[in-house]
Amino acid sequence: MLRDYQQRAIDQLYAWFEKGSEGNPCLVLPTGAGKSHIIAALVKDALQTWPETRVMMVTHVKELIEQNAAKMREHWPNAPMGIYSASLKRRCLTEPITYAGVQSVSKRAKQIGHIDLLIVDEAHSINHAQTGGYRTLINDLMEINPALRVIGLTATPYRLGHGMIHQGEDALFSDLIEPVTIEELITRGFLSKLRSKHTTMALSTDGVKKQGGEYIASQLEAAMDTDVNNRAAVLETIQRASDRKAWLFFCAGVEHAKHIRDMLRTFGVSAETVTGETPAAERDAIIKAYSRGEIRALTNVNVLSTGFDYPGIDCLVFLRPTLSPGLYVQMAGRGLRVVEGKQDCLVLDFAGNVATHGPITAVQPPSKAKKGEGEARTKTCPQCEELVAQLVRLCPSCGHQFPETDAVTKPPMVLRNDDILGIEPEEMEVASWSWRKHVSRTSGLEMLAVTYYGRNLSDPSVTEYYCVKHEGFAGDKARYTLAHISRQSGGVIDKSLAKTAQSFNVASPPKCIKYKKAGKFFEVKERSWN
Repeated sequence: MLRDYQQRAIDQLYAWFEKGSEGNPCLVLPTGAGKSHIIAALVKDALQTWPETRVMMVTHVKELIEQNAAKMREHWPNAPMGIYSASLKRRCLTEPITYAGVQSVSKRAKQIGHIDLLIVDEAHSINHAQTGGYRTLINDLMEINPALRVIGLTATPYRLGHGMIHQGEDALFSDLIEPVTIEELITRGFLSKLRSKHTTMALSTDGVKKQGGEYIASQLEAAMDTDVNNRAAVLETIQRASDRKAWLFFCAGVEHAKHIRDMLRTFGVSAETVTGETPAAERDAIIKAYSRGEIRALTNVNVLSTGFDYPGIDCLVFLRPTLSPGLYVQMAGRGLRVVEGKQDCLVLDFAGNVATHGPITAVQPPSKAKKGEGEARTKTCPQCEELVAQLVRLCPSCGHQFPETDAVTKPPMVLRNDDILGIEPEEMEVASWSWRKHVSRTSGLEMLAVTYYGRNLSDPSVTEYYCVKHEGFAGDKARYTLAHISRQSGGVIDKSLAKTAQSFNVASPPKCIKYKKAGKFFEVKERSWN
């Protein structure tokens, strides 16, 4: 029996096809939402409604092939299903439903033959350019059946260096379908809460160069993997996670993972390492022992960020800085699954990934890289989140007027405790504010806007808008709030919005605010002058 949001995903997918939409859709579902159940129900319905349909589900992760196939058996015990995966030592292509590893089938389109529906799990792995195993398979299958439809599933619909997977000239997907959010699943108890703590020890990437939008792996590992770093991280983890049962470490390289394992053992913590070099049988035995509670800590590199779904994980340790928002979300997702007795999952972010990317509920997708460009000096528009050049004064997307840089005195910067979920209101100590008259590009109506600037290194610029000239509830609420701010700050309200902004700019800002991200905008929940 599907959960309501899982059925909603299928219904929205069918509605998309019924509209006659061209191209290929991708379902965006948070880690732990039950993608394998949705795939199984979708495939079962397709085969029972159109018996001649041939379906292939393909992914690059061995564990996902096994999980997805197992869920298919749960939903449809007698499903006409085969598996083709060299790593699983299964090679069947004769059934109407095939679960396959892309590495095994990318050059076997002629042997596979006619496919009506290709489902790709972890669809963000498909290259935007016409290269790679997925593209080879899809292009060859489309030569056999030009009417082939591709459905993607992912929790992170973007690729480092490419941007959103449904945008760009060579994008395979044309639309994203997002039936449920992380917030809804956590609120309803389907996902576990994450609690992030700002650590005392912080890893530094100073001197580590970048290539293709990410840190160069060899340089990153050399910077992270030192005796001083490893000892400090392990000791702080032991102190902070003493009540946690299953720790998962994300390391910067194979030797780093081994050294962290050895350091943990030095202090009496049972630990093992899983890397791409670990033999399959040994890897499976380690993971099973970890799942049984016989091993407290697992260290890994580039292996357990996708497809590893042990729900008992209650402590994640980030020892690998990354510039990839997708990798960051995937790593954090390992702690989202629920199990009886688990209250939440503690995230110890020694790598500063939360400060780099923000809460996993509001990650900024990477922008598309252009050839010949270095790192662009950019800023984000606080109204529409458009990424614009640092020197731009007027947002080309929404018309937002950026304040003059010399109009705001930037306060000293200090780190804050990071919130990896971003569901509860953030509290920000305010250093200054900037008021201005704003004209909506859509309605043409004048309003007031204020931007709050924090004292902390990773604090955002929080902007809110007061539609004081609107009619109805929205206008009444804006005028009431502005009157309250006037009484607290000493700012004077004038008929002229420009004069009002001028008065408030020299008035006293609140000492702190509590705010939440609401879609593209911020919502200030509370302002305190005490």
